[in-house]
Amino acid sequence: MFLKRESARFFAGLLLVCCSLLQSAPGLAEDYSFDLDEFEKKSFTWGGYAELKGEHNGLNRHGAFGLLGLYDTPRSDLDRLTSTIQLNGNLNKAMVDFNWQLQAFTQQDQLESDKELNVFSAYASIKPSPSVTIEVGKKTFKWGKGYAWSPVGFIDRPKDPNNPEEALEGYIGAGVDLIKSYPGTLQTLAFTGVLLPVWEDVNDDFGEKNNINFAAKLYLLYRDTDIDFIFFTGDSRSTRFGVDISKNLATNFEIHAELAHIPGQKIKRLNNLGSLSTYEESVTSYLLGLRYLTENDITTILEYYHNDAGYSENQMDQFYQLVSDAHSSFSGTGDDSLLRQAARVSKSGYARPQAGRNYLYLRVTQKEPFDLLYFTPGVTAILNLDDSSYSLSPEAVYTGFTNWEMRLRYSRLDGGRFTEYGEKVNEDKLELRIRYYF
Repeated sequence: MFLKRESARFFAGLLLVCCSLLQSAPGLAEDYSFDLDEFEKKSFTWGGYAELKGEHNGLNRHGAFGLLGLYDTPRSDLDRLTSTIQLNGNLNKAMVDFNWQLQAFTQQDQLESDKELNVFSAYASIKPSPSVTIEVGKKTFKWGKGYAWSPVGFIDRPKDPNNPEEALEGYIGAGVDLIKSYPGTLQTLAFTGVLLPVWEDVNDDFGEKNNINFAAKLYLLYRDTDIDFIFFTGDSRSTRFGVDISKNLATNFEIHAELAHIPGQKIKRLNNLGSLSTYEESVTSYLLGLRYLTENDITTILEYYHNDAGYSENQMDQFYQLVSDAHSSFSGTGDDSLLRQAARVSKSGYARPQAGRNYLYLRVTQKEPFDLLYFTPGVTAILNLDDSSYSLSPEAVYTGFTNWEMRLRYSRLDGGRFTEYGEKVNEDKLELRIRYYF
C-alpha cells in the first residue's frame, strides 16, 4: 500500500511552506576574502582501509545465549580471525556526484567460516542549484545526534555502541534536500524528504514488503542550536515522530538529546503461557548526552538511553527462565526441541544488543598522555541500569606509523544470574585490530 492520503497531504503542505520560506529568505552575501579556485573539487577521489582483526573470546557456557548456541558444541573459548577491506569513492561530473562505499570481509573460527561483500552505499547526488540536492540510490542517512544510540534514526540501521563510528549499510531510496541560510537568529533552514521502497530484494529487511514509505526531516540552526524535527510514515513500519537537539555550551562542551514517539509499535514478547504474542503499544524513547574535552585532551562522552520498546527486567527474566528450563529438559532427555524453540524466541528481539529499557554509556579517551606520541588510551562502559550488569572495555590505540592504526582492546562482561551481561555468550574478549588506510 502507498502512503496514507492524510500523510501525503500533510507533507505536501509542509514542503510547500519550506519552499516558500526558502524562496523568500534574503540571499547570502557573496563577498569572499579567498579565492574559490584554490578549493576546486577533484573529479575523482578514492580511499579506504584494509584490516586484520584477531579475537580471543572467553565463553560463558552457563549463560542463556551460551546454552542456546553451544549446547551441542560446548567449549570454553573461541578464537576468530577477520580480514576486511573497505573502499570509498567519489566521481564528480558537473552537477552530479557518484558516491560509493563497499566492504568485503572473511571470518573464520573453530566452529564456522563466513565471507561477504556488502554495498554499504552507492548513490548519485545531483545539485541543480546551491540550495537543492537530489539523491538517488543506496545511502546511510545518519539522522540523530546520539553517539552510541540514535532513537530518531528511523531510516538507519542501529549502531553498535561498542564501535559507533564504524560504517553502516544504508537503504535504497530517493530524496531531496532544500536548504537556505539567513542573516538573523534563524541561521539555516533545511528540509529533507525521502521515499524508501520495500520490495522483494529491495530493502526487504526494513519491514513489510510491497510498500513505499516516506520520511522527512526539518532542520533549523537557531541561535547556534541544531534542531531536527523528524517524521516517518508508511506500511512497512508504523508511523513515528522524533525531535533532536544539539548545542555547544562552550567550544569544548556539547550537549545533545533525542526524543522518538511511536503511537503503535508492534512488539513480540513471551506471554504467560511461555509462547510468543504480538502486542501493539504506544512507546516513547529518548536519549540525553554530553561531550566534554579538557585542556589536556581528555574526551568524555556520556549518554543515558531509555527505550520503551525494550523488555523490562521481569520480561527478560521470563526469557532466561525459558532457556534454563529448556536446557534442563535437554540434559535429562537429550531432546533439544525446547532449546530450538527458545532459540526462535530469542531471535524475535530478546537476543538483540541492549534489549532492555535503560542504559548508561560512558567513553573516556586521552590523546598522547604523558607526552607518549601517537598513543591514545581509552575505556568504554555500558551499564544496564535495570539489572546493574555491565560491559567494560579498556583499549589502547597507536598511530605512530604513517597510515597505520593498531588497537588493542579487552572487554569484560559481568552481572549476576538472569541479568543481561551475565547471560551473554561472552564472559570476556581480547581483540587486536591492525588497520592500514589508503
